[in-house]
Amino acid sequence: MNNLKITIGLEVHCQLSTRAKMFCRCGTDYIGKGPNSLTCPVCLGLPGSLPVLNQRVLDLALQLALALGCRILPKVVFHRKNYFYPDLPKGYQVSQYDYPIGVNGSIDYALQGQRKSVRIKRVHVEEDAGKLVHEGMALMPDQSGVDFNRSGIPLAEIVTEPDIRSPEEARECLMMFRSLVRYLEVSDGNMEEGSLRCDANISLSRNPGEMGVKVEVKNMNSFRSVYRALSFEVERQKVLLHEGKEISQETRHWDEIKHVTVSSRGKEEAEDYRYFPDPDLLPFSIDEASLMNIREKLPELPLERKERFMLEYELTESEAGVLVSSKMLADFFEECLKELNKPKTVCNWITTEVLRNLKNLGKNINQSEITPKAFTELLRMIEKKEISGTIAKSVLEEMFTSGMNAREVISKRGISFISSEKELENIVVDVIENNPQSVADYLGGKQKAFNFLVGQVMRQTRGQASPEMVKNVLYKQLSAGG
Repeated sequence: MNNLKITIGLEVHCQLSTRAKMFCRCGTDYIGKGPNSLTCPVCLGLPGSLPVLNQRVLDLALQLALALGCRILPKVVFHRKNYFYPDLPKGYQVSQYDYPIGVNGSIDYALQGQRKSVRIKRVHVEEDAGKLVHEGMALMPDQSGVDFNRSGIPLAEIVTEPDIRSPEEARECLMMFRSLVRYLEVSDGNMEEGSLRCDANISLSRNPGEMGVKVEVKNMNSFRSVYRALSFEVERQKVLLHEGKEISQETRHWDEIKHVTVSSRGKEEAEDYRYFPDPDLLPFSIDEASLMNIREKLPELPLERKERFMLEYELTESEAGVLVSSKMLADFFEECLKELNKPKTVCNWITTEVLRNLKNLGKNINQSEITPKAFTELLRMIEKKEISGTIAKSVLEEMFTSGMNAREVISKRGISFISSEKELENIVVDVIENNPQSVADYLGGKQKAFNFLVGQVMRQTRGQASPEMVKNVLYKQLSAGG
């Protein structure tokens, strides 16, 4: 049973970064808005209303398809995907069928240092449905409501070929999708808010040359959920095959509380949706000049940037991976290098202290008060031994909250730095005299005692001395006394 072939394909939906919906002028900033406050006759599907395509939807979708290396089809055709659900006001969804935006692309990602590639079957655009509300219905506690604020919001759907062979690969591939849409700025990629959603098709087969029965898994709203849901499904299907039972082709939902997948319905095929061209949206062509203009504006993509950081700046895969996880953070790193060309030093401080402060403040680097110039000025002060690393961490924290530069913070606090060994000698002698047992332990060969004495000196100097200088002076005094 360990030789079973696992086959996984992903269907990734990302909300495109537009201010207006796909076919009307209603806003897309529905977070925190009252139910049904961002609606109009078009997104409610009222009789007589006519949709008009938002041009930015097409531009963003083309940008995404080109970044994935897709072949762009010469014309755009919208179809009606017919199915009934309470949050679908028109009884159909405007989507695309046999003429998507792009086909035959690929996405690359790295797993445990190995580069992998997944083929992209298609990229198309479609409108989102509304949302059912089952809780908080004060006037009707036993009933559900429907909020159409999300109805008509533009989505790009990316459908991969079944090239993924494990839940780990699926998680890493999805993480690369999120990095990609954020780098392109076509979507904010927030899974928590539903801006990035993923369904997965998974099958297990005893025969390496065949695919098993396909099961679709939905309702996965985090990278961890994707990994857990697919891992559960692998084990569930393994047990069924071991017991000689058939696997049903169906749609299953991931239960985040019970950590199981639950059968939802039989899997629909394309014919079940009765696709046909939307008569209200005429087909139109995409001109080569527009494609060329979008192509020229594509940024360096995350995996390529990661590999360049490793080669050009001699960073480890882990270091480069943290930096390129956000385009804004990678941009900040390279802007810092223009001020201080010490990649390892800058990287170490960004991946530890900068990210720690950003997390505490709940901000990204572009929302913070700190600039590359102010940040590298602080690092130069450490290099020149004007302040210690300990003090610098404290100064950086205030720089983030106040917007002041390093020298302003130091002046405000009245911080000084012990920069000569002579200044330090009296403090070291005092520590030696007050800790005779630790001195004896060190002279007896216990290195921990020496580290203790260093800590005592640093405490008395309130971190205003270089640890290296403290060690040197302490070693000289102990050697002279010994």
